[in-house]
Amino acid sequence: MIPHNAVTYDDVHVDFTWEEWTLLNPSQKSLYKDVMVETYRNLTTIGYIWEDHNIEELCQSSRRHERHEKTYTRLKLYEENECGKAFANHSHHQMHKRSYSGEKPYECNQCCKTFARHRTLQIHKRTHTGMKPYECNQCGKAFALPSTFQMHKRAHTGEKPHECNQCGKAFAFPSILQKHKRIHTGDKPYECNQCDKAFVCQSNLQMHERTHTGEKPYECNQCGKAFARHIYLQNHERTHTGEKPYECNQCGKAFARHGHLETHERTHTGEKPYECNQCDKAFACPSTLQKHKRTHTGEKPYECNQCGKAFAQNIHLQSHERTHTGEKPYQCNQCGKAFVCNSYLRMHERMHTGEKPYECNQCGKAFVFHSSLQTHEKTHTGEKPYKCNQCGKAFSRHGHLQSHERMHTGEKPYECSQCGKAFAYPSSFQKHKRTHTGEKPYECKQCGKAFAQHCHLQSHERSHIGEKPYECNQCGKAFADQSSLQRHKRIHTGEKPYECNQCGKAFAYHSSLRKHKTTHTGEKPFECNQCGEAFAQHIHVQSHERTHTGVKTLLM
Repeated sequence: MIPHNAVTYDDVHVDFTWEEWTLLNPSQKSLYKDVMVETYRNLTTIGYIWEDHNIEELCQSSRRHERHEKTYTRLKLYEENECGKAFANHSHHQMHKRSYSGEKPYECNQCCKTFARHRTLQIHKRTHTGMKPYECNQCGKAFALPSTFQMHKRAHTGEKPHECNQCGKAFAFPSILQKHKRIHTGDKPYECNQCDKAFVCQSNLQMHERTHTGEKPYECNQCGKAFARHIYLQNHERTHTGEKPYECNQCGKAFARHGHLETHERTHTGEKPYECNQCDKAFACPSTLQKHKRTHTGEKPYECNQCGKAFAQNIHLQSHERTHTGEKPYQCNQCGKAFVCNSYLRMHERMHTGEKPYECNQCGKAFVFHSSLQTHEKTHTGEKPYKCNQCGKAFSRHGHLQSHERMHTGEKPYECSQCGKAFAYPSSFQKHKRTHTGEKPYECKQCGKAFAQHCHLQSHERSHIGEKPYECNQCGKAFADQSSLQRHKRIHTGEKPYECNQCGKAFAYHSSLRKHKTTHTGEKPFECNQCGEAFAQHIHVQSHERTHTGVKTLLM
């Protein structure tokens, strides 16, 4: 290596006056720069250490030249031979080389995590010290990184300087613009090396990898609950504090999560920016689009690790897992009833408030549940999208199709733990359990009479107002409930869908079949509570009980 003072800048530099420099044409200036750069490189190769220089600034160093407009061209002495990229100083060149070698020479003395850059190590140390030196002078919020501070300030100013050149949408941060552009290109550069699933951004890949490892690095310091994502922890912490920092500037409603505010704002604007590329249906939020896409693909990525059942949505898996644990974390603060999921609690609360938020835009009828509105709307359209692949019968509800299919299979998956009786449908099972508990949760607000089933309450309420909305299209007779209309229609059609599996006799009504079966079994389930005499039919025990009371039945 040559001595540092053996060669000076003046030894290798050809000086021009400003007048001389302006007389050079562009090609002459370019040739001069190329010669000087080559000279500097040669000297650097043999060991000379250079400070950062600017060629034209050095050419025009006279004070009188400072009044002239100058075009600065940065000299880049250090070139990477792997990618050809050049750097103006040695430290930047060294940092770039580490991107190839993977070298991380800077180690944290608290957790031993290593970093490629000293600056990154300094920023990391703030996670241990809690230091946040950058404070917002508008809201007082503090940040560990200057970049995060700059991004935060845009929340106050509303500035969105980064615009998509395809759709014109603007963003506050360049990273979000880059992710957005991949919506147009379909580019997913980050791939999981375990399942090959690809992602638009690296953070999504990192979060996905935790589904394989089960890692939950973010822990609540109040209740100890751990989360796979930092944002989940932040959202969870607000359940302790009750904080709702995101407020709608149109209606004043506040939200705990920014995403919820954005989704809510679309109820004002009607915007649905997320469109399905298969059926063109549009959605207000991306999560709803993702759930919708699974109706096309049939994908069920969420699997129960106890029974193996798979679900299309994570919330459905969580609700299902509670059937194993028996957990019911959502409790009604009016009656104390507990539920497996929050949506069930919200629907239950409407029974207390009488709220019916879902209204049909054709007839104005309102409903407690959105699913009830969707089912009702099919009565206007006549749509029956769910068809049985065995007999071809079509249904307006998927649940009705599933129930119908059990008539073919004979499956009865719901078994009573008290009497062992099994049922094909969960609703029938729930109703049956009330015969053991005596529970009658549906109460008439006018007379206080309680019922075990909601449909019985609805039919009863019509006895107060005289409403009979179900009319026979053959004879015009009207009924208070749909089941009564269905039974009546069999008088016209002669249909007898209930058949005895012992003698083959068929009946129009299920109750008639039950009565008939007692002739085979000799069963007498109806017992007089005064003398103990048993009867096959309930009407017979009622007649018998009158012999005790002395009431005479009126004969017609």
